[in-house]
Amino acid sequence: MFAVGSLAVLLAACKSQGGAGAVKIGLVTALSGQSARSGEAITRGLTVAIDEINAAGGVLGGRKLELVRRDDESNPARGVTAARELIHREKVAVLFGGLDTPVARAIVPIASQAKVPFMVPWAAGTAITQNGTSPNFVFRVSAVDEEVDKAMVAYARETFAAKRPGLILLNNAWGESNEKGLKAALAAAGSPLAGSERFEPSDVDVTPQLGRLRAAGADALLLVGTVGPSAQVVRSLDRMGWSVPVVSHWGPAGGRFGELAGPNAGRVTFVQTYSFAGPVTPARDKVLAALMAKYPDIKSPADISPAVGVANAYDALRLSALAIDKAGTTDGEAVRKGFAAIDRYEGLIKTYERPFADGRHDALTEKDYVWARFEGDAIVPVQRG
Repeated sequence: MFAVGSLAVLLAACKSQGGAGAVKIGLVTALSGQSARSGEAITRGLTVAIDEINAAGGVLGGRKLELVRRDDESNPARGVTAARELIHREKVAVLFGGLDTPVARAIVPIASQAKVPFMVPWAAGTAITQNGTSPNFVFRVSAVDEEVDKAMVAYARETFAAKRPGLILLNNAWGESNEKGLKAALAAAGSPLAGSERFEPSDVDVTPQLGRLRAAGADALLLVGTVGPSAQVVRSLDRMGWSVPVVSHWGPAGGRFGELAGPNAGRVTFVQTYSFAGPVTPARDKVLAALMAKYPDIKSPADISPAVGVANAYDALRLSALAIDKAGTTDGEAVRKGFAAIDRYEGLIKTYERPFADGRHDALTEKDYVWARFEGDAIVPVQRG
């Protein structure tokens, strides 16, 4: 009887810890298509962080972390299918995902219903974390649209003396989110709007929309689009011979923008949360060394592109591991509370002080943004004007 009772206690303890094996971390992201480079950057950031944590003993007193990935092909329906598989079949403790805002928004109710924390290391749609659920299982280490919109307007005004910007936006939920935010930011800054135009992901010529903005007197463009569509905007500007300044959300950083946009890709200035070419810190040196040792194609900071995918994912994974240890279990509700209990973490992007306390679900703010542009295939930081 004692042996049976002891076995029951042992099984209960194992169950409370989510089993004695590896703790699985799920990732749903674009691993193919035009945004595959971003999905690979997120993967590399997660992998380097997992390697560090496992080398130091893992989580929950010795359990290793294991990454399980699925390709969403930037498609919300595929993202939902992948999220369900990772949550219900793979039993992941934390689900990472949401390279694209429409995909992330589609996953939110899946993760919330399953009570599995959903960590977003890229997609910036405001409604992803401000989603109306209670309790809220969604956390983010990334930019946030409403904060980026304010930063874009300020940068255009300060750097290019823009007095009448025009909006050129991808026609999807992400573009809609930013149209609202950009109009509010312009109104708050007292800047009149030249006009707002939408374009489709499949458009190969955006000159009609751009022509209307030029006719309306736009002296700068505020761009929101993913890699391919943003490249078409640049090529259309080239065909028009219009050299208007372009200030962009970070969509161009997500893939082969330098190649697709052509020789004038560098005319677009876009927001980032991190650059390995920025200030040298111990965390930066440690992660850079790990990346260079693990991935032969990385020989210098310029080879880490897009850096935000690596940096956001790295910090988000380290914070997730802290949340799991705070919880003392892989139970989703306990891990959710574990995020709120994180006190301090000296990360790659910054030192986080109670990043998810007091109801916060976004760890980064406008103060953490930097500006960048392409030089060839490399993303380089630029100074604010």
